[in-house]
Amino acid sequence: MGNLKHAVITFGKAQCSAWISTAFDFAVSILLAEVLHLWYGYSTTIGAVSGGIVNCCINYKWVFHSHSLGKCRTALRYLAVWIVSIALNSGGTCLLTELTGISFVITKAAVGIVVAIAWNYQMQRLFVFK
Repeated sequence: MGNLKHAVITFGKAQCSAWISTAFDFAVSILLAEVLHLWYGYSTTIGAVSGGIVNCCINYKWVFHSHSLGKCRTALRYLAVWIVSIALNSGGTCLLTELTGISFVITKAAVGIVVAIAWNYQMQRLFVFK
């Protein structure tokens, strides 16, 4: 029962971290695309990079408590997972936006939810912070 409780708490904390970093990601993306009129593809990628930095810092210190791994080792592992995440988020957002004609903000949110749970959390839990 203790392992299940720990897993649920860790998942909840990871989701809080994801929400914070997603808010940062979206704020940067929307500012760049809607205010500064940068192409949404570039804006999405820059936002994902910004949000990823925030997420890594929060996860390292608060979610997974991986201080024993060392910052360099953790950063390199996170970078590997993050590169795939950025490709999935940016590519998925552009593809879905182009195919559907729906606002990139909506497609970015839909793609982001799938990538966050199916890729980011799983890889951080099993590889980056293990």
